[in-house]
Amino acid sequence: MSFTAFQFHPQIQTALDNCGYASPTPIQEKAIPPVIAGRDLLGLAQTGTGKTAAFVLPVLQRLYKGPKGKVRALIIAPTRELAEQTHNYIGKMAEHTHLRSIVIYGGVSKQGQINKIRQGADIVVACPGRLLDLVNDKAISLSTVEMLILDEADHMFDHGFLPDIRRILKNLPRKRQTLVFSATMPKEIRSLAEDILTNPATVQINHTKPTATISHAFYQVEQQNKTALLKKILQEKEIATAIVFTRTKHKAKNLAMQLQKAGCKATSLQGNLSQQKRQLALHGFKSGTYNIMVATDIAARGIDVSGISHVINFDMPATAETYTHRTGRTGRASCTGEAFTFATADDHKMIRALERSLGKHMVYEKEFGLESKPQPPGEKTVKQKSIGKTRKTTGPVEGKKKSRPNRAVACDFGLSVRA
Repeated sequence: MSFTAFQFHPQIQTALDNCGYASPTPIQEKAIPPVIAGRDLLGLAQTGTGKTAAFVLPVLQRLYKGPKGKVRALIIAPTRELAEQTHNYIGKMAEHTHLRSIVIYGGVSKQGQINKIRQGADIVVACPGRLLDLVNDKAISLSTVEMLILDEADHMFDHGFLPDIRRILKNLPRKRQTLVFSATMPKEIRSLAEDILTNPATVQINHTKPTATISHAFYQVEQQNKTALLKKILQEKEIATAIVFTRTKHKAKNLAMQLQKAGCKATSLQGNLSQQKRQLALHGFKSGTYNIMVATDIAARGIDVSGISHVINFDMPATAETYTHRTGRTGRASCTGEAFTFATADDHKMIRALERSLGKHMVYEKEFGLESKPQPPGEKTVKQKSIGKTRKTTGPVEGKKKSRPNRAVACDFGLSVRA
């Protein structure tokens, strides 16, 4: 299927052509038609499947005709990084349409954002806290909003934003089109969706399972040996770019500094950084100044960088859903990727949960034996090394191993690229 099948306005299609986007991903193929038709929508899909384009493109299509310069679409995102990413993508796709977006979040000048609001905007991409501040200050009116999009709704629940969301909803017109996109569907998000969606179309794309193009390997390691293991992996594996996830902000900062001292081009992204430093770190990672980013889960959904070859879970994620979001930073848009996870003796319950999510037993590498390869997607070989004993079982192998990700492949927003 080609994007031309959606019959976008020529100015939107020109932007798609200029970016080399040819074919929609499954979430785009199923979500775009009902959104263009004006229906509410509940979209469930794992990270890296192209959800941003699935709502941005039909929003531009629906807003193309009509008054300009007043807020007609509101996109709410849980993190500054995700808000900036969406805002930048809108700018790229709306270049020839005369539609204008602004981005609103905390940590930067409120007055600067007020000035941009006064200049006029058709689309506002906002984080809940700062948006509610501006609404309460009467610096922005949401009375003309025709379309509301909640992006990464489950992540907003994780951050405790649902009360703010409900306050924002009270300032919106009752008659509007509403879209809710989420990677998982906890009961709180399902309840919210039932409250605000009217006869919605539901699009569900394997939202509970990690991306099939990612291979997974686990390293059994003592807590005190994690840093040494990470350094050895970075030295001996062919790692082009990687995100290393830690549990705390303090650990992310210190680990990045240790990697820098070891000669790695590393930076950190965590909540204690100012917005300017966060943007510098992200820009440096995207541009290649750094090829290793040590991050907390703030980066799990708000970063879209082409060609990330590896995700390394320095600390075990708290849930299987978080594992999916973290590892989804690689293997995007049909690219392949590898996920390495460091597991201690205290992580056995989480390992069992991840095995159920992945639908297979985990492959364990020896702590410093880095010669063996991670299990490629579809392989059913089981090789477990647990504390005190080793067990090997071999089953049928399905599929074939995929090649290593190509750093030159454009994987932004899950859109296929014309050859």
